[in-house]
Order: sequence, then C-alpha cells, then structure tokens
Amino acid sequence: MSSPDIGRPPSTVADADRRTRVLDSAMVTFARFGYRKTSMEEVARAAEISRPGLYFLFSSKETLFRAAVTQALERDIAAVEHVLAETERPLSERLVEAFDQWAGRYIGPLTRDVAAVIEGNPDLLGEIVETAPRRFEGLITDAIAVESGPDAARLVAQTMISTSIGLKHQAASREFYVDRLKVAIDLLVR
Repeated sequence: MSSPDIGRPPSTVADADRRTRVLDSAMVTFARFGYRKTSMEEVARAAEISRPGLYFLFSSKETLFRAAVTQALERDIAAVEHVLAETERPLSERLVEAFDQWAGRYIGPLTRDVAAVIEGNPDLLGEIVETAPRRFEGLITDAIAVESGPDAARLVAQTMISTSIGLKHQAASREFYVDRLKVAIDLLVR
C-alpha cells in the first residue's frame, strides 16, 4: 500500500492502525453519501481526525477513495484465501463461505451501498476493480481444480460467479443469498 496514488505509507504500527480506521470510516461515508457528494470534511468527522490530518494522509478525495476501496477488496481477497485454504472442510462449504465473504457481505442496506459506490466509479479506481475479481476467480478455480480436476474447474467457477452476481441482485437479505448459493454450489460441485 505504499504506492503514491493510494496515500502516504504508514511509518509505525499505530500509524497503520490509524490509517486502517480512517479508510474504514471513509468507505462507510462514501457508501452513505456516494463518491461525488462525500466531502473530505465528512470523512474527517467520521474518522475522528482533523481535516488537515486527513489531507496529510491522503492528498485528495480520489486518492482516499482509491485507498479505501483497495483496502476493502484486499481484505475480501485475504478472507477468501483463508477460507479456501481450510482444506479439511468440504469444498462446497468452503465455496459458500468464500462467496459470502466476497459478495454476500455486501447485501443489506448500507453494505449494498458499499458495492454500489465501488461499481459506480470504475474510472476513479483503475485496475483494482479488474484485478480483484480476476484474483477471486482464480482462487475459486484453483479450489475446484484440486478436487474436480482442471478441465472443468474454470467453467464451473465462472458459472458460480455468474450465479452469485444474479443472486446478489435478487437477494433482499444475506441469508437468502447464502441459502440460494448453497443450492447452486451443490448442483455444480459433485
């Protein structure tokens, strides 16, 4: 995260923790108001930091937004990697939990707004909005390939992702999403 386009790198553990809290607060604020209507003042207030302190960490709203989304997507990918690495658990169970970490947690009033603000501003985000989904697809494909072989793994993974996207748009609740996803994964992973 030390790239100049996502803010200044933290120099201590306390700075890293503070930066994480600021980015979490920023993501919630962007989700609540949308990118365009969110001001740096609102983010600073939500993060309980001064406006100059926020500008010290992030030179612009665009830089802050990119860093907040990058942190959220990296956190999602790390959670998916962790779940899929638990190979003592059945594959279908791990896949359901991986999809829940990747997409299911974004179902609900405020969390749906997080996904909307990410999906609604791809021009501000650069390659992260392309690389994170590709990484997710690769992780799912690799997990399926271990048990089912590489031949059909990519097609099955892509079908699961398409199913997840459709369910995410239909789901009124996270529970609905997970329940339907279980059915789909049980049909696809045998």
